[in-house]
Amino acid sequence: MSQAAIVRAFFHEPTNTVSYLVIDPATKQAAVIDPVLDYDQASGEIDTLAADEILSVVKGEGVRLVSCLETHAHADHLSASPYIKQHTGAKIGIGARITEVQEIFAPMFGITDIKPDGADFDYLFEDGARFSIGALEVSVLHTPGHTPADITYRIDDMAFVGDTIFMPDFGTARADFPGGDAHQLYQSIQRLLDLPAETRIFTCHDYKAPGRDTYAWETSVADQRAGNVHLKGGVNEADFVAMREARDKDLPTPKLLLPSIQVNIRAGNLPEPAQDGTRFLKIPLRFKAQST
Repeated sequence: MSQAAIVRAFFHEPTNTVSYLVIDPATKQAAVIDPVLDYDQASGEIDTLAADEILSVVKGEGVRLVSCLETHAHADHLSASPYIKQHTGAKIGIGARITEVQEIFAPMFGITDIKPDGADFDYLFEDGARFSIGALEVSVLHTPGHTPADITYRIDDMAFVGDTIFMPDFGTARADFPGGDAHQLYQSIQRLLDLPAETRIFTCHDYKAPGRDTYAWETSVADQRAGNVHLKGGVNEADFVAMREARDKDLPTPKLLLPSIQVNIRAGNLPEPAQDGTRFLKIPLRFKAQST
């Protein structure tokens, strides 16, 4: 029987993102989930402070990083997976339906350098896939709705759920991005709620719900069943979808949406540099619809 996994959480306050380092104590192999690349939108400056913090712990713990696991193509931060891969050799994995996300967004940005069949990523995980981090077994649940490619990683008694659900007092993820679907989100959440009650849930974000003074990112299936503000009382699919769609209409566009999508559908890789070494992202422009 394998020893219990060790989990280290890294909260990135500028994007409210939580990255996780999961360590197998028996073999000293490890994986990082949803690592963040620092990006200043005003200046276009990129930094690796958050990723370097993870790498420092990897070195301090004396572990070998074998995987960078993305729960989905994020719309609110740039992935640091390629940077971590460069320094550790860790392979980058994501849900197999990332190809659908690429098909949706690549034309929006005029992106032509994406490799066919999701080959920018090292691993594409189907629903039910299993792989190992040392002696730890990882199983994959396809949990779409926020995007078509969202997946949850189950390790021991833990589930790393990405942007499917948040802390019980904050609720659930938005489903209004292209390819998102509130019906699918509801069904994915039911898959998570069907896991054993003691399953520990680790969220990808926290925004401190009203009345809470501290950030939090670990909860449980039992707590979600009993107290998630969008789910309690056994809300049915129709009512959930109506709530989710009404709520999503009033949510602002994530401030890093445009750079994040362009980078993350490339597995976190930046666009190829121009002759002078400068890399460029694109900003699609459209006229705001005028009311009559």
